[in-house]
This record gives sequence, structure tokens and C-alpha cells, in this order.
Amino acid sequence: MISNEQQRAVDAAITSRRSIRAYLETPVAREDIEAILEVAARAPSGTNTQPWKVHVLTGAAKARLSDRILAAYADPAQNREHVEEYAYYPREWVSPFVDRRRKVGWDLYALLGLTRDNKTGMAAQHGRNYRFFDAPVGMIFTIDRVMEQGSWLDYGMFLQNIMVAARGRGLDTCPQAAFTQFHRIISDELGLPENEMIVCGMALGFADLDKVENTLVTEREPVSSFARFLD
Repeated sequence: MISNEQQRAVDAAITSRRSIRAYLETPVAREDIEAILEVAARAPSGTNTQPWKVHVLTGAAKARLSDRILAAYADPAQNREHVEEYAYYPREWVSPFVDRRRKVGWDLYALLGLTRDNKTGMAAQHGRNYRFFDAPVGMIFTIDRVMEQGSWLDYGMFLQNIMVAARGRGLDTCPQAAFTQFHRIISDELGLPENEMIVCGMALGFADLDKVENTLVTEREPVSSFARFLD
């Protein structure tokens, strides 16, 4: 039986989760990372396949990966050579999805004082993804190429569990699809076998609440706009 206090704690962990884009240097203890992953691994998966693999980077290992990706990102010729292995976003944008995408993007840039004509500033902000927004912990998630769409659904629940378990410990996260463009660099740097495919990255650490980008709170549609109740 779940008490009202436990219910509130779970709800608070879920609703307080945000994509944090600036972190303190405060390290995260390895035992806390392991505890978060152990909790997250209770995510459901079809016939208990547990399709997730996690590569946790800190210190020099994280810096080496970031440096290699940023070198390619900053060089237009190299950048063009790196393309995603899978389409995270739709190939053709339609309303209301494109409207929501534009709003969150411009809301963030407005907080940072970036105007539409400041392409350099926007590129620099996007590049901060590859430093894991200066979080002390970066995670790269992979999946075996033999797994199909259902396992990717399972993977999403695993990722959500990580983010919620982190909030329960006073930590913050930012899931990052941006890493998928540079999957070849990541695979080489981490020594991944050919059968492993990059799913995404994630920053983990303590939010720097003095940074203006961390004041962004994205909007959510009311239940009445996306749910139908049939008797």
C-alpha cells in the first residue's frame, strides 16, 4: 500500500524533472550513480529482454569524448560527414509539433539573449551538448542492433526511470539526442562493438540554479487535449 506521502514524493520527482543545461562542478558519487541505474533497471521490457547498455563517463574519459566531438562539430567539412543513424525527429514537420518545437527553442534562446540572427551564438549553445553542459557525469546509451521498435519503447521507460531516480536524490539530468549525429566518433572512442548502436546521451549532476537557462520550464498540454475517456 502506497501512503499519501510516498505518492507525493513520486509525483514530485516526476514533475520536478527538467532538462538542465548548466551544472555545478560538484562530483556525483559512484555509489549514487550505481544506485540510480539499479533502480532504473526495474523498467519493464518485453519478455524481460532488458535491451539497455550504459557507458558512464567522468573526468578524463568524458573530456576526451567531448573534445573529439567538438572538433568535428566546429569544422563544417567534418560536421557534414557525420549524420544520425536513425531519425529521432519527423522528416516532415507539421502542426502542432513544429509549433511546440519552435516555442521551446526560442524560449531558451530568449533567456540566453540570443536573437534569430545570432547563428554563432546558437551554434555555440548547441555545442554545449557535447560537454554534457559541464555536468560531472555523462552517459552514453546503446542498444543491440538486432532489437526492434518495441525494445526502443522499453528503453524510453528505462531512461525516464534514470531521470526520476536522479530527482529523488536531488540530482538533475538532460537527455540528449544531439550525440546521435556523432555516433562514429563515440563508437571509436568507447571501443563499442559493431552490434551496438547509439541511442542518446544524458548529462547527470547538480543543477547550477544561478544560470538563467535553468529557469526554463516547458509547457505541457492539459489532459483534456490528449486523452479520451470512454465508458
